[in-house]
Amino acid sequence: MKICIVGAGSLGCAIGGALTEGGSDVWLVNRSQAHVDAMNGAGLRMKVGDTERTVRVQAATDCAGIGVVDLVIVLVKSFHTRAAIAAARGIVGPDTMVLSLQNGLGHEDILADVVGREHLLAGKTYVGGQVLAPGHIISAARGRHTYIGELDGKVTARARAIAAEFERAGLATTVSDNIIGTIWDKLLVNVSTGALSGITGLAYGPLYEIPEVEACALAAVAEGMAVAEASGVRLSTKEPRESWIRAGAGLPREFKASMLQSLEKGSITEIDFVNGAVVRWGERCHVPTPVNRTLVAGIKGIECRMRNGAPAPG
Repeated sequence: MKICIVGAGSLGCAIGGALTEGGSDVWLVNRSQAHVDAMNGAGLRMKVGDTERTVRVQAATDCAGIGVVDLVIVLVKSFHTRAAIAAARGIVGPDTMVLSLQNGLGHEDILADVVGREHLLAGKTYVGGQVLAPGHIISAARGRHTYIGELDGKVTARARAIAAEFERAGLATTVSDNIIGTIWDKLLVNVSTGALSGITGLAYGPLYEIPEVEACALAAVAEGMAVAEASGVRLSTKEPRESWIRAGAGLPREFKASMLQSLEKGSITEIDFVNGAVVRWGERCHVPTPVNRTLVAGIKGIECRMRNGAPAPG
């Protein structure tokens, strides 16, 4: 299968590196010239646990010259979704599948508006990644699952084909008949740690050692679960601690949530698509979300401070 990963940062490289090793024809697209040059020159260096290996990959700063692909995996930051898929329109042929594995809620409507809903599948992954330097990442794929599915809940041949490609690469993958519920399950994982890691500046090791942080995380997830229930979403998450435990399972102490990684790079975060999505959906169904609203305010304050020249936490 010919695959293009649009937004090959930490997570995109973790998945793309694994797919390349599994035999897929993968292109990694990232706007950073230094990152692309490092990967094309010396290969993608992937730290997996205590070991490190180098994978020869194909990388580019845009989609020009790649040609039509079988699958586009969208992994850009949420606020870049429309621009990124518009720029990738040339690699989407009549039978091309477009799969979002992004954090948060709301991407599918944006993607469908550009390429058409008939191309679209949705998914969520618990694979993690962190960029250490251009062309050098931490990959946290071992034991971490990916779920994909059709928006209407049907189990189709094309969804099974994607899952088989992922499985061949050692990426445990399930085709879901309830992908909206699955998206919410993953959203709750991001709700539990993302904003708290960004606000405190803490990697997962110390983050999980503070009881007050855990209590806040559980309260934020509980709000999200209440919103989902009121919205008619079918969750597999039964209690808030599941999301908190799942967020850190199998990750090294030094691993940082993507929201903290963004802040440390001086970038805005995906807070509007994570905790902010819980707040918006809560307003629609009249469920109060004071903890998530406070976490959104905290991250927004840090982003404002950075715009004015002050350093991010960490």
